[in-house]
Amino acid sequence: MEIFRKRPIEKNSFNTLKRELKLKDLIMLGIGAIIGTGIFVVTGQASADYAGPASMISFIIAALVVILNGICFAEFASRVPVSGGPYSYMYVVFGELTAWIAGWLLICEYMLAVSTVASGWSGYFQGFLSNWGIQLPQALTAGYNPEEGTYIDLIAALIMILVTLWVTQEAKKALRLNNAMVWVKFAVIILFVAIGIFFIQPDNWQPYMPYGTQGIFNGAALVFFAFLGFDSISMAAEEAENPQKDVPRGIIGSISITTILYVVVTLILTGIVPFSKLGVADPVAFAMRYIDQGFIGSVISVGTILTLLTVTISMLYSLARLIYSISKDGLLPKYLQQIDEKRKTPKHATFVAGGMGLFFAAAFPLNILAELTNITALACLALMALGVIRLRKMLGKPSKDEFKVPLVPLLPIISVLSCIFLMLQLDKLTWTVFIITLVLGLAIYFGYGYQHSDLNEKKS
Repeated sequence: MEIFRKRPIEKNSFNTLKRELKLKDLIMLGIGAIIGTGIFVVTGQASADYAGPASMISFIIAALVVILNGICFAEFASRVPVSGGPYSYMYVVFGELTAWIAGWLLICEYMLAVSTVASGWSGYFQGFLSNWGIQLPQALTAGYNPEEGTYIDLIAALIMILVTLWVTQEAKKALRLNNAMVWVKFAVIILFVAIGIFFIQPDNWQPYMPYGTQGIFNGAALVFFAFLGFDSISMAAEEAENPQKDVPRGIIGSISITTILYVVVTLILTGIVPFSKLGVADPVAFAMRYIDQGFIGSVISVGTILTLLTVTISMLYSLARLIYSISKDGLLPKYLQQIDEKRKTPKHATFVAGGMGLFFAAAFPLNILAELTNITALACLALMALGVIRLRKMLGKPSKDEFKVPLVPLLPIISVLSCIFLMLQLDKLTWTVFIITLVLGLAIYFGYGYQHSDLNEKKS
């Protein structure tokens, strides 16, 4: 079996989709995908349960790991500007089996991220409705859990249907709402910073490291989730006007902007509220209520409800493009590569992606799956860093017009070790589920993908 057969680099052959996305659109796509549950939820959890005020260091550590991997993405995006992200890149440098593993891990990552955010959005929205005296039947308020009397999350299901229909529109139109909501997201964060900075109590930053150094590292493993989504930009390479230049700039730009925002918000959040009180579902709004700024807290809550839509749109957009790319290679059914003639978007792949997200968002209460999202993402990023080393051996150094990762192979090796370090901070149950997920992915490849691969058909 030729499970490591490679796909040649054909930069000019991937032009089925409409190229219309500019650098601004790509940066907005990245920010829309990254800033969501991370800044509005994880900031409080990391402070309360892991690192205390030192959680800002956890964010910086996680950001450094992300930036190391981001520049690896940038070189790949510059030299192999095709849709599919890590899946397509691994197909070029390591071959089909590694590409499938990377693609499978990404499918899991995006699917779980979409479902988690949809469920979180449902929780915020139900809380908003309850303030107006509107209460859904208990059975329709959350995923399947008979002990709690819940069977399906109706709101999460409805939002997944609406987002799926929106993402089937032309890429520019589909991301227009995303761009608008990113500005709303900025406004919410600026409002929090502008008000909160006047209520900081330096005593709240003591003790600075209540859980010690290990708490900071454990916190970094958790808040890594807050940076997921930057790779969604590479998924849009086939629809970017100038992918060689704009995709790398979009990746690095979105990571840099969101890192600054995370650190600033965490600094102010832990300065306003004692860290032990931040283990709530809405820490940013809670902080405003804590300092008797209830109206500002309500505005932030409404803004959060609106802006979490951007994460769902960005992640579903990326998941659909990933499924589309894999189906083009025959590893998933050809049905998924059909393009809408009018909108020039992967219609069937989008509906399948939306259906998967709807199923998990509506039916499953997701807890361990958040950490599973992290471990799948970290494993994929480690493959990407190794891939840069292999890419250099295959193609040599990048040209002047292409992005270049400095200090190869040193920085990619540091990136791999950083990913493994954060993976080891996660618990045994997460590792068990991760291994089961890998086995399932391999079963799909050997049961379907290998026989139906385009490379297999071409050889025969």
